[in-house]
Amino acid sequence: MSIVTVLLADDNAAVLAQVSKVLSKQKNYRVVSAIIDGSTVVREYARLRPDAIVLDISMGEVSGIDVARKLRDSGCNAKIIFLTVHEDRDYVNAAIGAGGSAYVVKSRLNSDLVSAIDAALADKLFVSANLIYERG
Repeated sequence: MSIVTVLLADDNAAVLAQVSKVLSKQKNYRVVSAIIDGSTVVREYARLRPDAIVLDISMGEVSGIDVARKLRDSGCNAKIIFLTVHEDRDYVNAAIGAGGSAYVVKSRLNSDLVSAIDAALADKLFVSANLIYERG
């Protein structure tokens, strides 16, 4: 079983700690960085080359959706998993359209995050239950 490296980005330190705790329970997952500033994600990706990036949408000056676009434009091949409070269909569509492979609402962090990362790594789309994604 190979180790899956994960970069976390959220402007809330408590959320980063909770995500790290959830992922630390998985023997094959290793958090390589936890970032509170969306503007440094592209640089950290280039330095660390993680397999997956767990990315918040609302991170102050730079949105996670903009970060995802910059990552894709830079040739990033990591799977992007959005972890957010936003449950609106427009956010889901924008996040997936920007290159996201999964969309998890924070209220379902404990039940959905690992499944979302696993699905993304298997090239499958994952969206938390009760949310709507419209391919378009």
